Amino acid sequence: MAGSQNQEENPVAINVVPMVDVIFCLCVFFMCSFKFKQIEGKFDSWLPRDKGLGDPNSLPNTLEELRVALFWDEKTSTVNRVLGSRRVKDDEELQKYIREGKADWERAGKPDTPVTIDGHKHVPWHEIVTVMNLCKRENIDTIEFAFGGGQ
Repeated sequence: MAGSQNQEENPVAINVVPMVDVIFCLCVFFMCSFKFKQIEGKFDSWLPRDKGLGDPNSLPNTLEELRVALFWDEKTSTVNRVLGSRRVKDDEELQKYIREGKADWERAGKPDTPVTIDGHKHVPWHEIVTVMNLCKRENIDTIEFAFGGGQ
């Protein structure tokens, strides 16, 4: 018998019932104070406050960014670059247009010129890195990437 006080059955008389009660109370306390962390359905993100949802009709007709689009030409196996609506032939011309765009932003009183690189999925990474290097040469730190998806 567990709680027996008979010396013949139990030479060391230890009453374990109070100890089990205390352990049970501690288990209940820890189970009630335990908080589960939700793993799915929520993830932390730090998004810019000045971009995103808004009324597109209320925005002024100003240039929002310098967008460099990179397209892969299957026929010639080359990359075609477009800055805004201008087709760019080489690195020097692209750097010149980026420099002019940055100067336009600075004249408008906006020292931070954002550049968005929109690369087609077949464009080699070294081409995208080249555009990033051209932006860095012009001291542009705000470089964003757009999902090029494409064909």
